[in-house]
Amino acid sequence: MNHQEIKKNLEKEFEEKYGSLEGAELFFAPGRVNLIGEHTDYNGGRVFPCAITFGTYALARKRPDDLIHCDSLNMDPGKVFEKRIDEIVEFEEEDSWTNYANGMVKAMLDNGYEVAHGYDAVICGNIPVGSGLSSSASLLVLIGCILREYNSIDVTNERIAWLGQYTENHYIGVQSGIMDEFAIAMGKKDHAIYLDTATLKFEYAPIDLTGYKLMIMNTNKKRGLHDSKYNERVRECTQALHDLQKVMKITALGELSSEEFEKAADSIQDPVNRKRAKHAVYENERTKLAVEALNAHDLAEFGRLMNESHISLRDDYEVTGMELDTLAETAWTLDGVVGARMTGAGFGGCAIAIVKDEAVEAFTKKITAVYTEKIGYAPSVYAAEIGDGPGRIA
Repeated sequence: MNHQEIKKNLEKEFEEKYGSLEGAELFFAPGRVNLIGEHTDYNGGRVFPCAITFGTYALARKRPDDLIHCDSLNMDPGKVFEKRIDEIVEFEEEDSWTNYANGMVKAMLDNGYEVAHGYDAVICGNIPVGSGLSSSASLLVLIGCILREYNSIDVTNERIAWLGQYTENHYIGVQSGIMDEFAIAMGKKDHAIYLDTATLKFEYAPIDLTGYKLMIMNTNKKRGLHDSKYNERVRECTQALHDLQKVMKITALGELSSEEFEKAADSIQDPVNRKRAKHAVYENERTKLAVEALNAHDLAEFGRLMNESHISLRDDYEVTGMELDTLAETAWTLDGVVGARMTGAGFGGCAIAIVKDEAVEAFTKKITAVYTEKIGYAPSVYAAEIGDGPGRIA
């Protein structure tokens, strides 16, 4: 659905559920694509994501009391979830997707912000859930913006990103890094964000893809971080770090160069943990090199590093799987493709590719045909645009 279709559907549902549109306002938070730097954010490394023009919308209205009403056109459609602010204590299965909305309230309260006013809201997104484009982080940032607006909270977008990560870690139970929320909260049109997750220092890097398209290839295999092996990868990297700390003074894998890692790699007792740490270190290095290549207008080198990233995620981190490998490996063989890799946590979700304009049609047809024949159902393939961060839409 496009922007106007979503707005129309939200207005219809809001009026049906809450009586009138009086006082209702439209909010938006984007999704994100990570160009390179995967599974480095919780290892103190660097990432290079950008916000996209797909995202999550909410038609919302401030309430005079502490009641929160949430309805979604995507999840449990037609069901209005009700919660009082003082009832939000911990993750509850019966709260379904609204655990993310509730968790953001709890995160604000836990961190000293006053949340006295609830809201009525209908939410709709055009990011496929479980696609790896951060629909959950988009929702968290969206709710953060609504709470800020309706409770006159003095909080920056950067802080909202941190609160979103806090929610995932402490309320949802996913030990994610800050990349997703940060990319969404701090998005800037036609720019990616080069972020050091250890310090949160960042810079915007202009993305000039004149003559090329950033293509998203959705496996259409859904996965949930809460019940995936995501937390297992975090634990494996943590154990590898503990082993390394016995022989060197470091606080995160992201502090190591590849040369330093190789000299100390044998101190990591478990060979699986060693592979996980190798990916984190080498991927962090690839991210630095990729940004340098982009700044030098060397798109071919950027693409080569994208390909290397996917291979490392496939072989050392083992988070790709047949679906993502089919998309990336097929893309590598096609004319006009600069580079391709999985994006996001993996275990399903999406891959991305940079493709010459004149090759996009043939690329889409071939990827779709090969994937459908091998996997048994079709992927979704479409071009993405790099967009701005969240806010209220006039």
